[in-house]
Amino acid sequence: MASFEDADTEETLTCFHVTVYHPRQDHNQVFERLRFCKREKLSSTEVVTFGRNPKVCHYIFQDNQVSRILFSLQPFRDINSSILSFEIKNLSKKTSLLVGNVELGYLNKTEFPGRCIMRFGDYQVLMEKEDGESLEYFETRFMLSPRSLLEERHLGSPVPENGGSSSSLLPTEMDENEY
Repeated sequence: MASFEDADTEETLTCFHVTVYHPRQDHNQVFERLRFCKREKLSSTEVVTFGRNPKVCHYIFQDNQVSRILFSLQPFRDINSSILSFEIKNLSKKTSLLVGNVELGYLNKTEFPGRCIMRFGDYQVLMEKEDGESLEYFETRFMLSPRSLLEERHLGSPVPENGGSSSSLLPTEMDENEY
């Protein structure tokens, strides 16, 4: 019988915590196909797609306003790095994707900054990456927000509507009309 000292230690997995919000989510069931509060393990060799087409996309938004294939999340590893990084690529010809303060047109991509709010149409998606040790796998975990992510005070400074960047990383007090 092997002792606990001989047992292999399990590598931690990088986890994407994805919080979603849509103003009509209670009535339209746009997130009905997402599995909330459960971690899903994915291979780091696969490109994960988001959109409305269940034959192609890994994560489905049930809404005709969403492109069949909206965007992808692709893992990669930088040279001289021991952690997984990710890039987000817009795959929609009709919808611009706002990633933090960067607007991505069709086939544009950007490296995921570690934490940001993505927006497309009326959708708001907060993505936060928790680093792990494994290069073979990563996880996703979806949560549903009951209110707008842009209005959440605990997220720090709201994402400016004009696409400009915030001059301070510290949370600031803002009037409701300034959103």
